[in-house]
Amino acid sequence: MVMIAPSILSADFGHLHQEISALDKAGADLIHIDVMDGHYVPNLTFGPGIIRQIRPYTSLPFDVHLMVDNPETAAGWFISAGADIVTVHAEACKHLDAVLNSIRERGCKAGVSLNPSTPETVLEYVLDKVDLILVMTVNPGFGGQVFLPEQLKKIARIKSMIGSRDIKIEVDGGINAMTAAECSAAGADILVAGTAVFASKDYRKNIDALR
Repeated sequence: MVMIAPSILSADFGHLHQEISALDKAGADLIHIDVMDGHYVPNLTFGPGIIRQIRPYTSLPFDVHLMVDNPETAAGWFISAGADIVTVHAEACKHLDAVLNSIRERGCKAGVSLNPSTPETVLEYVLDKVDLILVMTVNPGFGGQVFLPEQLKKIARIKSMIGSRDIKIEVDGGINAMTAAECSAAGADILVAGTAVFASKDYRKNIDALR
């Protein structure tokens, strides 16, 4: 069954610890944390201090998506703060292979994210060093964007590339009940959802609808 990773970018920041606990009780599989630096993307969100503060409120894996200019340095900050998975953008890494090795050497799972215009071929020589591949189905930087359907073909091609490797495919952007079904059919294992999960206070109902 597909896993659901609510993005706390859409949560109530004034009661973030309560939101984390509520997502845990509602049946979320992971907590997706969108880290934006105001440079790589035109928005600014969470630093490692926030991650450290909310870590005690759930045992769910923290799925940290770094949309930053300095992933080589920032990855270590968020691993120390409590991240279980750190995903970096292929486009932001000068030496992707080295960054992935560094993340794994610190006992954390390593992910690679691809923007909509980035071909899946950039993954070819790092597949054996990746635990997760995040396909962006919107351009990164803001929540609430419209799903880009042409990315479904990319998901299917990545699924074929992975073969028998133990690598999860995660999809982020414009996920709702309809696009969730399309992504799952294309090969997605994890769906990131912000607006769809936080649309009403019945988080369990919203998560179940996506599944």
